[in-house]
Formats: sequence, C-alpha cells, structure tokens
Amino acid sequence: MASTSGETLHDCEAIELQPSKLSSSSKPKVPRPDGGKDAWLFLAGGFSVEALVWGFPFSFGVFQEYYSSHEPFQSDGGIAIIGTLSAGLMYFMTPVVIAACKRFPHLRQLCTFLGLIIMSLALVASSFAQSVWQLIITQGLLYALGGCMLYMPTMQYLDEWFVERKGLALGFFFAGTGVGGVVIPLVMNWALHKWSASTALRIWALVLTAPLIYFIKPRLPVPADHKATRNQRLDFNFLKQPVFWFMEIGNFMQGIGYFIPTVFLPTFAHSLGLSQIAGSSTLSLLNAATVVGGILLGALSDKYDVINVMVFASIGSVISIFLIWGFSTSIAPLYVFSIIYGVFGGGFSSCWASMVKRVQSKDSRAEMGLVFGAFAAARGIGCIASGPLTSALLKGGKDWNAGAAYGTGYGLLIVFTGVTALLGCFPGIGKGLKLY
Repeated sequence: MASTSGETLHDCEAIELQPSKLSSSSKPKVPRPDGGKDAWLFLAGGFSVEALVWGFPFSFGVFQEYYSSHEPFQSDGGIAIIGTLSAGLMYFMTPVVIAACKRFPHLRQLCTFLGLIIMSLALVASSFAQSVWQLIITQGLLYALGGCMLYMPTMQYLDEWFVERKGLALGFFFAGTGVGGVVIPLVMNWALHKWSASTALRIWALVLTAPLIYFIKPRLPVPADHKATRNQRLDFNFLKQPVFWFMEIGNFMQGIGYFIPTVFLPTFAHSLGLSQIAGSSTLSLLNAATVVGGILLGALSDKYDVINVMVFASIGSVISIFLIWGFSTSIAPLYVFSIIYGVFGGGFSSCWASMVKRVQSKDSRAEMGLVFGAFAAARGIGCIASGPLTSALLKGGKDWNAGAAYGTGYGLLIVFTGVTALLGCFPGIGKGLKLY
C-alpha cells in the first residue's frame, strides 16, 4: 500500500506515555524510539507485513491467468471478483479498523494476531477450493479481513517507534509494497506452474507466519484512562463541502477501473501468445512503477493544487490506456504501458493526504482520519464493483470487430478502464465552475 499507507499514518496517532496514569504502580521500561534493536526489528517486521499483506492481492493477475486456464475454475467467468474483492475490502475496511483501534487501543495486539491467523487460514482453506465462490469467500473476503486487521495496527505502532527518523522509517516500510509487488508475481507464477495452486497457497500461508511477525508490537503502554475517549462524537460536517464530493466521485470512478490492468494483464499477455513469465513481468513492472508514481504525485500534490495533480494523473492514465494498451499486440508496448500506467494510475491515491488538506481548507474541523477513511472506502467500493463489471465486459467484448488490442476480446475492458480513468478528472469540473 505504498501509495496510500502514508496518509493513513497521519491519523494513526501515537498513544503518549503518561506515567502518572499507568495502572501499574511501577514504571515499565519503555524502549527508546528512532533506534536500537527493538526499533529496527519492528521495522523489519513492518516491511514484511507491508510486502506480504499488499503484495498478494496486487499480484492476483497471476492467479487470474492460472485459474482461467486450469480446471476446475476454467469455465467460470467470476474469477476476477476474487482479486478485486480482496484489495477492495481492505480499502473499504480501513476506516472501520482505524476507528476500532483508536477506540480500543488495548486490543490492538490481539487484532494483529487474529488478523495473521485469519489470513493464513484463508489461504489454506482456498487451497482446498473446488469452485470460484469458495475462492471468493477464502482468498477474497477472509484474506482481506485478516489483512486489514494485521496491517492497520502495525501502521499505528510505526508512529510510536519512530519520531525524529519517521521519514526514513516510512521509506523503508513502504518499500515492502514495491519489493512484494515486483517479486511475488514472479515467484507465484513459478510456484503455480511448477506445483499447483493448492501447494502454492499452502506454502504462502506458511510464509505469512514468518518469525519477523513476532516483532510487530507497540512501544508504549496503553494509558489507564484510554476509556475516556470512547464517547467522543465524530464531526461529519465536511460532508457538506462540494469540494469533498467532487474529489470523492473522482476518486471512486478512478478506483473502479484502476485494478483492472493489475488483474488482467497476465491473462491479456497470454491471449497474445506471450509466455507466462512475460505476463507476470508486466505485473511486476506495473507494481514497481506504482512506487515511483506514489512518490512523484505525492510530491507534486504537496507543491501544487491537488485537483490539478488529480487531473494530470488521470490524463496520463487515459493516454497510456487508449494509445498504448489499446494498440499493444507484442510485449514491448505492453511493458511501456505497465510502466506509464503504474506511475499515473498507481500513484493517484498518493494525493489523498493533500485531498484531505483541501477539504480542511474549507472545514477546519474536519478530522484527518474521517476524511481519509471516506476516500479509502470509496476506492474500496469502486474496486469491489469492478469485479462483476469486468466479467460482463469480457463477455460483451468477444463480439467486437476492431483492430489491435481492441479486437482481442479485451476491447470493451480497455475502453471501460480508460473512461473510468478519465472520470478521475471530475474534481477539475467543480474547480472550473468555481464551486470551491
């Protein structure tokens, strides 16, 4: 989640140590922040969590290609729902888990432990699946639930372990998504075709229990008076601001189409007669470019009006989709598309922090966590909705009589992805009308 997790961290406020309010009469020993064995071991554990939790759904395109060409799932058109549901639910549940962790901070460690168990069991259960609906429940729904429960408390802990050196820590932490997104598609492609989906999923379930997970824990004890904050009322007045809704709609529409290439690029490459390693390589390139795009667009949104950056990112995505993917009939242009789309499409959500600031410029009482959660939830809903839509678009695209990639059966899918990317410009309309 390299392009979105940084914004989540702003809301994951560290629980300050208050010695006078600790329930214990003796003052516990607290590890120092920004260094030392415990801090660096935590960071190594956080890197592994970032890579394992997000790298898997972002690499689902490899499974999409495998399931589509192997029994007993080959004839089922709902395979894409698995990947979009997994990623979408993790986005959608972000505000819920963040709110729960803030309300019940003493349960955060239990939340991470249960999340890890649910993720591992979900993958083991999916290895026994004999139908797509069983994969949707296990590899889609349950994996997302466990992943979100493991990931969000880890983000909160990072804010405790690193204060002065937080930038360095964040860079290393989020590098996990880049490494996972590049390595996992290649490793999974190899494992799926060397063994089987069942064996690959069981091995991956074991990988999730890596020893580094042991070091995912808070640095600070929970204050004895943490119950006092439970009854605080939330302020939703920011929902009255037009700028929020224009950005939310643009964010939602971009989310509907964004994950389509991550799911279908390997399958599309296979339809062109390209090798399996070529297909998985497109996914690795896209994920690597997403990290670069997140840094680039995040920096631009800090310097310029975030609405202009959203329009810029959307136009870049549209050009790559219609003019490069739409005319790709060999591996070279497909690689170029993966890189350009990864930068512009993948980096889009790095604008969220500046989008929140834009809302706060109109409503100073708007809470970072609530607004950010609304953006994450909208992207999640869009992602979930894209699963059933892509199945219908693939069926309709078979009858298209067009040239280049538009005539491969993926034509409608390419056009739909381009149109939703264009609608990411929606906030620019409100700005042009001077509504905010």
